[in-house]
Amino acid sequence: MIKVDTSHALLKEEILSYQEEVNRIHHMMFQRKGEGNEFTGWLDWVHAYDKEEFDRIIMCGKKIASMCDVCIVCGVGGSYLGAKAALEMLKGNYGTTDPEIIFMGHTFSATYTKQVLEYIKGKSVCINVISKSGSTTETAVAFRLLQKYMEDTYGDSAKDRIFVTTDKTSGKMREIALQKQYEMFYIPENIGGRYSVITPVGLLPMAIVGIDINKVMNGLHAAYEDMKSSSLVDNQAYRYAVARHILQKQGYDVEVLVTYEPCMKMVEEWWKQLFAESEGKEGKGIFPCSASFSTDLHSVGQFIQEGKKVLFETILYVTGLEDDVEIPYLEANMDDLNYLAQKNLSWINKMSFEGTLQAHEEGEVPNIVVELQGLQAESFGYMCYFFFRACAMSCYLLGVNPFNQPGVEVYKRNMFHLLGKPGYQ
Repeated sequence: MIKVDTSHALLKEEILSYQEEVNRIHHMMFQRKGEGNEFTGWLDWVHAYDKEEFDRIIMCGKKIASMCDVCIVCGVGGSYLGAKAALEMLKGNYGTTDPEIIFMGHTFSATYTKQVLEYIKGKSVCINVISKSGSTTETAVAFRLLQKYMEDTYGDSAKDRIFVTTDKTSGKMREIALQKQYEMFYIPENIGGRYSVITPVGLLPMAIVGIDINKVMNGLHAAYEDMKSSSLVDNQAYRYAVARHILQKQGYDVEVLVTYEPCMKMVEEWWKQLFAESEGKEGKGIFPCSASFSTDLHSVGQFIQEGKKVLFETILYVTGLEDDVEIPYLEANMDDLNYLAQKNLSWINKMSFEGTLQAHEEGEVPNIVVELQGLQAESFGYMCYFFFRACAMSCYLLGVNPFNQPGVEVYKRNMFHLLGKPGYQ
């Protein structure tokens, strides 16, 4: 379902020369002996997940969908990026989910928050708040506002419209849910936020809009089976990890994830968090950014082609798409486009990809091509596991813990001091 092509990557080392080191890391991961091993539950989650809770997610998704016009998913970081990526990739960009999904709890913007609160007035609303601890400030502030709105609007029945995804044994959000009698789903203790889209964190929002989460898990299972081996001939995730490691050694410290489908924009955002929080520590890591082609060829394309050689591109190219549009023939041909008449936009998009790939390679910009088959639920599950495995391998090759994020706490301490939070004065 995913194939990695490194023939345009301008690598100065052989990928296979890393086989011994990859074997060592692979066995270390599965023996749970690496740094951060207590957060590697995602490795075999496809076999370990709670089947009873999974069935309850499906039923609850249908229940929420039947109850509301709008469901607000309230969370930040891994508690919303994966879900939003799944919804846009699998349902498209424009008004294609029923109920409508709106995301809150990921910003302090008063403008955005006020707009959402105004927009939902007069609509039937449900809430899915996602927070392992309940103390993440962006999410906690938004949920306080939403909780008041729901109680003011629905009274005692508000508890039947609020659903909580949180820690199973501790935390403020769990305490609130127990006190208010909200239905709860649980974030596994051994899976961190940016790896959590394959848990209730991402699965419930998917189920609410009718995505078949059994198929998401089927894709996850297929990826697990395909990546059992540590062979750099067969394991596409490890090939990608080693290729990007080699490119950083060659002086490329920036990676641009490029997609050619607008519905993949939030996948780019999810991918950025996964790699930035996992790799970026101890003065190490590749800086992840993204671009949507052909759109961004008219902006950052100039820098990529002729700017300072600090970056390489990873092209996440989707194949096997069914939707298409044919260019019509016009007798007058006033726009001089009849040379494209009767040709399909999918073919034009592909020619844009191939032409750009050639141009950037000629401009000495390395390109790794990651081909993903289709925009189906199986594809999403497979893609998530592919990037999880690649990210973990990349971090261990670099010598950092893939599963912690100590730097995130620094801004929080400063912010809490400025806000006057008790204990931070």
